[in-house]
Amino acid sequence: MAKVISTLFISADGVAEIDPDWHFPYFDDNMGRAVSADYDAADVLLFGRETYDSFAGAWPDREAAGGDDAPFAKQLGDLRKVVVTRQVRELPWRNSEVLDGDLVDVVTALRDDPGVGGVLIPGSISVVQQLLAAGLVDELRLLVHPVAARKGRRLFDDGDTPYHLRVTTTEVYPTGVIRVIYAPTDAPAAAGYDDAKEQLAAGE
Repeated sequence: MAKVISTLFISADGVAEIDPDWHFPYFDDNMGRAVSADYDAADVLLFGRETYDSFAGAWPDREAAGGDDAPFAKQLGDLRKVVVTRQVRELPWRNSEVLDGDLVDVVTALRDDPGVGGVLIPGSISVVQQLLAAGLVDELRLLVHPVAARKGRRLFDDGDTPYHLRVTTTEVYPTGVIRVIYAPTDAPAAAGYDDAKEQLAAGE
């Protein structure tokens, strides 16, 4: 079964809507390596419309310009790209297609496709939120910046049911950025203050 992976730049207070002013000062070779590893594991990129438009407005030109980032731009161009949009439109970037059908059904089919090893969701907060609610995100790969953005859209929306996560990987970079990979897990056993009180006493 293919993994469905969300990769996000995020602030310490949970804002996943990037502001270049707080994002780019922390981008170093460590973050570049982590981003490259995420894309190397992908066969399909799944985008929301706004994120796709942002990528499609930049990366084809960077590939054509032949600069230092041209190989990465070519890698992005060569990947299959599925775009979640209600608009009837032409998609200018090669290997791009409009999602055909219900998001949950299509992603379930991609997970079950033996020809797909990994589905990567760059940004695309609303898409990630819908797939989290459906239990279809296998990993959240977050690059947590040491800044409280204080404004912008947050990753986790309001809801009645908590998402329980386990940490599978952490790295701390010299910039203060923390890379943390979460996977869904079952809720822990119920506990209350009396259980916590016993732990405090045990630590004396």
